[in-house]
Amino acid sequence: MEVALVSDSHIPSRAHEVPPSFRERIEVADRVVHAGDFDSESALSDFRHMATDLIAVAGNMDPRVGLPERATVEVGGVTFVATHGTGSSRGYEDRVASAVLAEADADAVGVAGHTHEVLDTVHEGVRLLNPGSVTGAAPAGRATMMTATVEDGALDVTLHEL
Repeated sequence: MEVALVSDSHIPSRAHEVPPSFRERIEVADRVVHAGDFDSESALSDFRHMATDLIAVAGNMDPRVGLPERATVEVGGVTFVATHGTGSSRGYEDRVASAVLAEADADAVGVAGHTHEVLDTVHEGVRLLNPGSVTGAAPAGRATMMTATVEDGALDVTLHEL
């Protein structure tokens, strides 16, 4: 199964649209995990239309549309915990790892956004993924996203950038 990992679209305040090649990846993914900051109800609606199966959390720039602060989903034997990661850059990895461990065990994978900086690291025994900004919204220097291929508990992550 393929999972598209995206965050920080910021449409319309900082970007106009998801780049077409990223849109195609999102449309064909089995699941999409969006780590927040859609920025508008219309952007959230667009993602719901694009994604076969959307798992989404609220970011600090999202309108109140009923998105949770955290969401957990199991795909192909891998548990993903999504959270936005809101707060200062100081302590970001601690904050995200703590959010993951509040929902699942250390084998889970945390997917977070907020910084607009790509991250793939292990912190306190938890793998943390930040796909950056799917639209390249400032302060990102480029549009980025990740795809995760999962099967029987194995995870292979690929970064895509424009």
